[in-house]
Amino acid sequence: MKVILMQDVKGQGKKGQIVEVSDGYARNFLFPKKLASPATADALNTAKLKEQARKDQEERDRVAASEMQVKLQKLTTKIQAKAGAGGKLFGSITSKEIAEALEKQHGIAIDKRKIDLPEPIKSYGTHEVPVKLGFSIEGKIKVEVTE
Repeated sequence: MKVILMQDVKGQGKKGQIVEVSDGYARNFLFPKKLASPATADALNTAKLKEQARKDQEERDRVAASEMQVKLQKLTTKIQAKAGAGGKLFGSITSKEIAEALEKQHGIAIDKRKIDLPEPIKSYGTHEVPVKLGFSIEGKIKVEVTE
């Protein structure tokens, strides 16, 4: 019997997949627990439409990430910090501070977890910080730390 999985089922497949299972397994386990539904012609058509919509949304997100990458390369975010003798900062600049400054100065909201600081920023100057935008696309933000 062919069924469409409504949730991930261990040993069978992922949500949205069409799999072949035995009749008893489908009637006695998958259907009562609402893990799957019968693969009727109408259900198959609906599943195909959902898959196409998911692919379209993924492509739009990929294009948006590419546009964001280009936009970020042109920007410089300025952050003020206090430092002691020798130009060493008290503390360091964190990804949270960078995300807040980017939102405040340029109106671009990026989650602080996507900002990938290789090591903490502890000195004045201009630093390039990588940002993971998704879909294997990585942008760079120029962060200028001033007094």
